[in-house]
Amino acid sequence: MATVLTSENVHDAWSALTEEVRTAVLLTMRNGRPFGSHVPYVFGSDWTRAYLHLSRLALHTQHLLADQQMSLFIAEPDGPEKNPLALRRLNLQGEAVILSRDAPSYDAIKERYLGRFPQAEMMFGFGDFALWELRLDDAHFVLGFGQAFLSTAAASTRWIHQKVERLSSEKG
Repeated sequence: MATVLTSENVHDAWSALTEEVRTAVLLTMRNGRPFGSHVPYVFGSDWTRAYLHLSRLALHTQHLLADQQMSLFIAEPDGPEKNPLALRRLNLQGEAVILSRDAPSYDAIKERYLGRFPQAEMMFGFGDFALWELRLDDAHFVLGFGQAFLSTAAASTRWIHQKVERLSSEKG
């Protein structure tokens, strides 16, 4: 018998994935096409805010300066004993903005980032680096076969099974 997952179970699962996997693929737009970059990240209090420490010299940063729309993709590492089609994965969409050093949350986010990536401390002193806040609106989280869930920033703690969402949109 299949286990019915609650929003709390799904929340625990995305939290576990993002604690386990420290880097993501940041997708930005380059000449109207998606461009992927590997980036370290930290989350805020939930999935609706993530933070990156990016150099202005990097192509992905140049893309974000031109177009703030982005996606962040986090996936469980593959291995020979795993089914690659059943790997846990999280796809988030939203926009990115530079977090001002004057923002009330800046010091706490910097501390959280350095707690996870202490080797980045030196780069906080470089003038071309800045903290970016990803303001995420939509989430698609796959826990395995038949276990795909959707959420929105408006109801970030509510995870709806993709099949249920698809059926309700087909009726409407």
